[in-house]
Amino acid sequence: MTRSVVALGLDPGLATTGYGIVVREGRKLQVLAGGVLTTGKEMLRSVRLKMLHDEVCELVKTYQPGGVAIEEVFFATNSKTAMVTAETRGALLTAVCGLPIRGYTPLQVKKRIAGYGRANKAQVQAMVKQQLGLRELPRPDDMADGLALALCFLRDDDLLRGGVRNDACQL
Repeated sequence: MTRSVVALGLDPGLATTGYGIVVREGRKLQVLAGGVLTTGKEMLRSVRLKMLHDEVCELVKTYQPGGVAIEEVFFATNSKTAMVTAETRGALLTAVCGLPIRGYTPLQVKKRIAGYGRANKAQVQAMVKQQLGLRELPRPDDMADGLALALCFLRDDDLLRGGVRNDACQL
C-alpha cells in the first residue's frame, strides 16, 4: 500500500503570502491547491496578521497536511521588511502548530528545486512546472514559491520517516 503525504508550503509576506499544497503518493506528485493570501495596507498590522493566521488555519483544516515548509526570513539590507516578514512568519507558524515544520532559506529552495542556489524566479518556476507536471508556469511568484517549498518538504526523507521535527509550538 502506497503512503500519501500532503505538504503545505508557505512563502510569508504581510501583503501577500504564497501557498502551495502538494500531495505525494509513491512517486507521483499532484497539486491540490495553490494561491496567495492578501491583506490590505489600510488595515492594522495586527488585523492583517490575524487574517493570515485564520486563513492558514482553514487551509490546514481543509487539506490536513502531514507537514509544513515555510521560508526562513532572509535579512539583507532592509531590516524593516525583515521584521514585518518575521512577524508574518510567526503568525503562520502558530496556525500550523503541532505539525512537522521545516524552514528553508531562499538559497536552499533554489538549490533543491533548480539545482542552483542562485537560480532566478523564472528558473524556479520552470522547474516547479516540470516537477509537478503543470501545463503552465505557476503564477504569481508567491504561489510558485509556496509550491516549491511544499516540494522541498516532500523531498526531505528525514521528515517523511518521522525523524527530524522542528515543531514551532515546542517550548
